[in-house]
Amino acid sequence: MIKGQKVVVVLPAYNAAKTLRPTYDEIDRSVVDEVILVDDASKDDTITVAREIGIQHIIRHEKNKGYGGNQKSCYNKALEIGADIIVMLHPDYQYTPALITPMVSLIANNVYPVVLGSRILGKGALKGGMPMYKYLFNRMLTMTQNILMNQKLSEYHTGYRAYHKAVLLSIPYNDNSDDFVFDNELLGQIFYKGYEIAEITCPTKYFDEASSINFKRSAIYGLGVLRVSFQYFFNKMGLAKSRLFKGLGK
Repeated sequence: MIKGQKVVVVLPAYNAAKTLRPTYDEIDRSVVDEVILVDDASKDDTITVAREIGIQHIIRHEKNKGYGGNQKSCYNKALEIGADIIVMLHPDYQYTPALITPMVSLIANNVYPVVLGSRILGKGALKGGMPMYKYLFNRMLTMTQNILMNQKLSEYHTGYRAYHKAVLLSIPYNDNSDDFVFDNELLGQIFYKGYEIAEITCPTKYFDEASSINFKRSAIYGLGVLRVSFQYFFNKMGLAKSRLFKGLGK
């Protein structure tokens, strides 16, 4: 615990057998109370490795539900077991678990209710091997999103996030997409609800075993991100009413 608050790390996994152990080994259990792994119908030995290293809470999807569907199971289980602070960490060892403590400290001390591990602050992304086209794609999308949503994040696309339970309990995330755009729908809802988001510089590693989506999926994701951003803009301007932001604010 930290400041008397229960910390739960959730690991949305798909074919993470080769990287799960080093990721788990670097999680600071003096701060983290429990770990949840949700396996999205992996084709490798992710579940076997999870059991070997002693993860207590393991959920397996018999059919692949998608990245967003995986996160829904993660957050639902975390809230079910009484988490106060939930950290979503990819088990592909792309993001360092060493940042869990500073991320949850900002939440536990009531500084911010949401914290993102940003690959773009500093030079962590390119130094870690992010492909140039993905870096440029990230920067252009983020610039557009900041304009449409009147925010100043360095990136909206990181897979390293920490939330206070109050945030997740106040947002109908289970109604969101089961695909990759889930992340951006959730951030849009968080901003629309009036919460503030902090960012912390996060070094990253790109290698063969690290999860990544191809160019086609990236393009589909990008279009989804733009859809969410324009929905946010038109809702704030009073020009439209999107189901995504229903009941979350003015």
